[in-house]
Amino acid sequence: MVLPIGDDNRDRTTFPIVNYLLIGLNIFAFIYWQQWGHNIQLTYAYAAVPGEILTGHDIVTHSRIIVDPYTGQQMVLPGLGVTPIPVFFTLFTSMFMHGGLAHIAGNMLFLYIFGDNVEDAMGHAKYLVFYLLCGMLAGLSHVLSTAVLGQSLLIPSLGASGAISAVMAAYLRLFPGKRVYLWMFLFIIPVPAFVALGVWFAFQLIEGFGMLGGQQAGDVAYAAHIGGFIFGLLLTRMFAGKFRPARKRYSR
Repeated sequence: MVLPIGDDNRDRTTFPIVNYLLIGLNIFAFIYWQQWGHNIQLTYAYAAVPGEILTGHDIVTHSRIIVDPYTGQQMVLPGLGVTPIPVFFTLFTSMFMHGGLAHIAGNMLFLYIFGDNVEDAMGHAKYLVFYLLCGMLAGLSHVLSTAVLGQSLLIPSLGASGAISAVMAAYLRLFPGKRVYLWMFLFIIPVPAFVALGVWFAFQLIEGFGMLGGQQAGDVAYAAHIGGFIFGLLLTRMFAGKFRPARKRYSR
């Protein structure tokens, strides 16, 4: 198991209020709004459904029973509920909802580690716009890839992963040599950001190939991860300007 657990923040100069606010909003939405993920009807109503985004119209379906091909167990798959807002707005609302505790915990850990430095480089307001814009563009990437690859247009997508992928891309571009601490089994090792994030993106590309041929790549919207990362790379300079990380001599 390889997991980033922190980075070197000694050159950060501002308090990451927007990043903490985003983390707080995600946690609040999951606990209060989604009721720890148990309010399936609300979750499905405000998640982004590719078919709705492509047509511009709300889609309501009935619950149905599906059979797990491995265990043979029958499960009830909830139908799509009425969306109380224009369907295009679900590209925004879906960014603040998650499918389970592990989903939100992983996303918030990555946002906590990488978001503060990107906010420091861009400034509070620009970082917020960057995060939201890239998150919605990542959602559109998932919608378009779903249509192009012939996947089901009625499977809802949700989560902050697309926006966080863009934040990670910005971190890579702005701080390629910054130390990121990885937990590898019983050891904690520091590696340059370009190694940690480069390997992560390569994994997204490899796993994303599972979507080719119209097959669903499990429960992960890899196209949103890849799209968010690419848009993050492209838009970082626009939002960070001519930012250059401070060069400091650190004592060993």
